[in-house]
Amino acid sequence: MNGAQRRVGLVLARAARVLGEEAYYHEFLDGLERVLTPAGVSVLVKVVTDRAAEAETYERWAARQEIDGVILVDLLPDDDRVALVGRLGLPAVVLGAPSTASGLPTVWTDDAGWAREAIRFLAERGHEVIGHISGPLAFAHTQLRQAGADEEAAARGVTLLRAGGDYSYESGAAATGELLARKPTAIVCDSDVMAVAALDTLRGHDLAVPGDVSVVAWDDSALCQLAVPALSAMSHDVSRIGELAASALLDAMAGAAPAVYEAPAAHIVVRESTR
Repeated sequence: MNGAQRRVGLVLARAARVLGEEAYYHEFLDGLERVLTPAGVSVLVKVVTDRAAEAETYERWAARQEIDGVILVDLLPDDDRVALVGRLGLPAVVLGAPSTASGLPTVWTDDAGWAREAIRFLAERGHEVIGHISGPLAFAHTQLRQAGADEEAAARGVTLLRAGGDYSYESGAAATGELLARKPTAIVCDSDVMAVAALDTLRGHDLAVPGDVSVVAWDDSALCQLAVPALSAMSHDVSRIGELAASALLDAMAGAAPAVYEAPAAHIVVRESTR
């Protein structure tokens, strides 16, 4: 781009808006702007319906020289967006595992390790049958979380039950109903919204939380704190992740060699939803 003002882009491919993701990306953007604004860089966020529209957005931005760099989120294994931004000559940063980035700079969150910690936390409290409500199965971070949960469950002799969701309240409620037929004593949900849905679904089945079933959310947000009972959650510093992504993108725009920027480790915040 010409002129002093630079701009970076973030595209979110969503068939529908999901309430919990709005809270996550609000914190993420706060962190981005905390680093980018003093550097004279603004952020352009665009929500599109699917991955094809996302690719078209990058091509249009590059052709019109509208942005100076992009942040890629929700990576798939062998994601074709990595090659696309390379072909378009767009500096880019991947938010996800280095294995998905094919040489691009990466802000790495240890999804597998965090999933192991969640299962370990529940196993140490006596739970032997644990349900896991995941996000979209195509996402690399979902696959990493499943692998970490499987590994920890196997090491501790825990039975792990699985159901899939898309981070929405409706999918969390449906997945909880699916799991209840197999009688878990605890459920881990890959988002705060799905965890709130789990609470409501359990209540609808006359099951007490945590007396009958404990619930753990993945993201620690205001929803977790306001839920009844308040939700135990895997808490990670989303604002700091945004700051790291901004620093990585500034480095990429300056021509620095790709690097891995490791996010702070997540930790369990214990509240009333776990016994």
